Amino acid sequence: MRSGDGHFSVTSPVPRAVWESLLRCDRNAVVSQSLAWHDAVFASGRYEDVSRLYEFPSGRRVAVPLARHRRQPPWAAVLASWPQVWGVGGPISEGGRVSPAEAGAVLADVAARGTLAAQLTLRHDADAAWLSEARQFRVEKRGCYVLDLAGGFDEVWRHRFRGNARTEIRKGERAGLDIEVDRSGRLLGVFYDLYQKSITRWAAMRHEPLWLTRLRMTRVSPTSPRQLELVARHFGQDCATWVARSHGQPVAALIVLRSGAYTKGWRSAMDKELAAPVCANQFMMRLVIEEACRDGYRFYDMGGSSPGSSLADFKRKLGATLHFTHELRAERLPAHAARRLSRDLAQKMTAFRAGDVGARVRRASVSRPGQ
Repeated sequence: MRSGDGHFSVTSPVPRAVWESLLRCDRNAVVSQSLAWHDAVFASGRYEDVSRLYEFPSGRRVAVPLARHRRQPPWAAVLASWPQVWGVGGPISEGGRVSPAEAGAVLADVAARGTLAAQLTLRHDADAAWLSEARQFRVEKRGCYVLDLAGGFDEVWRHRFRGNARTEIRKGERAGLDIEVDRSGRLLGVFYDLYQKSITRWAAMRHEPLWLTRLRMTRVSPTSPRQLELVARHFGQDCATWVARSHGQPVAALIVLRSGAYTKGWRSAMDKELAAPVCANQFMMRLVIEEACRDGYRFYDMGGSSPGSSLADFKRKLGATLHFTHELRAERLPAHAARRLSRDLAQKMTAFRAGDVGARVRRASVSRPGQ
């Protein structure tokens, strides 16, 4: 489809050759704006490609990745860039730049497309015009951590890794860990087994049923054998599965994606009881970062984390700095807020029941001290 209103023209979906051309011009485009990521999203069959290319009289072109769930009825249509489980999308343009007037025109058009809602997740270094012109959107920001690889690995090791990170990495080196890297998809099953152990650990930490943790993770960051296979297939050699073994036993794994100037730590998992004592994650991350520096990448994207959390501290020790992505959401009905409220209530009820069971067990043990 191609249309225009006198101020700009629109082509949908975005022609592949144009998308590729814009990626070459927008050198800071992130991994999740790549064509490989686009292909993995739509290969699942769940979404329809409704991306839009805007061409302005100035000659500027702006591509906005957009997906719509195929099974949504028209009255419930939600356009997303990307659907939340697929992470950061947002506009791609020459040099990453856009004028306020052009940003306003794109945002107004996108907001009008979704029958129920339209959502754009901007990358951390998006042009300020996208936020200043987002008056019809509700804006939420989320922390993400990015390591600058400028200067090469020696610079990163000496001046960006913290002292305690270097100590932990050396401990991992002395532990005799075996590190294997695969770019064919052969180790995805090993990763998935460790991921299942991670979910069990997270459920125990949150005092919630395993099924609820699985459901929550499916909504936040779905990781299924099918999804892993799709991403590995479309990224090819730019998808690497790293596995750390201790005495032959897999203890930690990491899936790393590459595109443009970025490498991205996409999924990680571990058997904490075995990985933590030998600092397997720290040692493996050191090797991942060293390879990224050697291959000429400019940034290592460690993904989102809540500032102040233990995961954020782990990333900061490895030299990553805090940035913010922004989710722009225009809704005709407050469906997103309703879903969040129901989710929070379910989690609170589960935590209350777990605490109530624990209290009853403690009361029973106190009332029968002789048993």
